[in-house]
Amino acid sequence: MREPLLDVRGVAVRFGGVVALDAVSFDVYQGQIAGLIGPNGAGKTTLFNCLSRLYQPHDGEILFEGTSVLATPRHRIARLGIGRTFQNVALFDRMTVLENVLVGLHGETSSSLFAGALRLPSVRREQAAAKERAAELIDFMDLRPFANWLAGGLPFPIRKRVELARALAARPKLLLLDEPAAGLNHDEVHVLEGQIRRVRDEQGVTVLLVEHHMSLVMSVSDKVVVVNFGRKIAEGTPDEVRRDPEVIKAYLGTAA
Repeated sequence: MREPLLDVRGVAVRFGGVVALDAVSFDVYQGQIAGLIGPNGAGKTTLFNCLSRLYQPHDGEILFEGTSVLATPRHRIARLGIGRTFQNVALFDRMTVLENVLVGLHGETSSSLFAGALRLPSVRREQAAAKERAAELIDFMDLRPFANWLAGGLPFPIRKRVELARALAARPKLLLLDEPAAGLNHDEVHVLEGQIRRVRDEQGVTVLLVEHHMSLVMSVSDKVVVVNFGRKIAEGTPDEVRRDPEVIKAYLGTAA
């Protein structure tokens, strides 16, 4: 059997007397698009913050390609192969789209400060390669008309695309998308659905997304994990999850 790319084992988080996550376990395999859903306050963002090392669980383990995420320093998570976007888009507003994407490539460079100051040939080669990679991602996300625009003046849907391009710049194996459809209209969500599939199919990146937009999750995901009050209540294909009595009760407040 294949080993999962991401293996979440019994993760528990408490804030004082409040149990935010209660022994949550699931896995994500390479090449999957997985959705993490649940009502408001279910613990989804808390779990995402554990995966990206913003929070330290009280119990449990998180393995990425067999390596403990929780034993990895926070600043090395990107190098481990995990990228993330945030619900509240955080760009450098006084930098161009190209410059914002280049920021995501900082981990790809290895030249010393001394070499950079002297503009040695190795530095110039690295900078040329970084600009080429950034240009590829700008084209991939259909951002070429905005490449030289300052990020602060961009419409919200375009800002989201820039953040996604920047996250891909670090060449993640797993991309965590935190409510990517938030603030988008119906047509923009439809475009996003295609972009998520292209990230998996053309960039070779496994995707785990937290999302409230149920039609997006159910249409784009290979598997769905459902949490409620910090506890996993269902896991399976979109069709299996739709029919699960616990899921119906959690969302509708009634028995199936």
